[in-house]
Amino acid sequence: MHKALLGLILGGILGVFDGLSAWFTPAARPEILGIVMGSTVKGLIAGVLIGYFARKVNSLALGIIFGLGVGLILAYAVAAMQPGPNHYYFEIMLPGGLVGLIVGYVTQRYGRGPQSQPATQ
Repeated sequence: MHKALLGLILGGILGVFDGLSAWFTPAARPEILGIVMGSTVKGLIAGVLIGYFARKVNSLALGIIFGLGVGLILAYAVAAMQPGPNHYYFEIMLPGGLVGLIVGYVTQRYGRGPQSQPATQ
């Protein structure tokens, strides 16, 4: 499977689980449906960005670092937008960073890069 498509699919799936992790924050339980949908979109965006990077740069270490960075940046943006005094940075950024890290690893390790065209004579 192409790296960008693998990142998109895996990012969406892991985004659902990222959102479901909000269940462990009792104050967030009434908003769980919106959180899951938002985390899924965040996972899809992260997956596409990480998959595109993995397609251009063929390095497992750089893919993992880039994935972790993208996951943390997107999670920080979501945490900073939370209303009120409680932004829940740790509770939002930990699973977001893990999603990015996992997607970065999987896209580099198991994704298929661009195919080179055979030379025609």
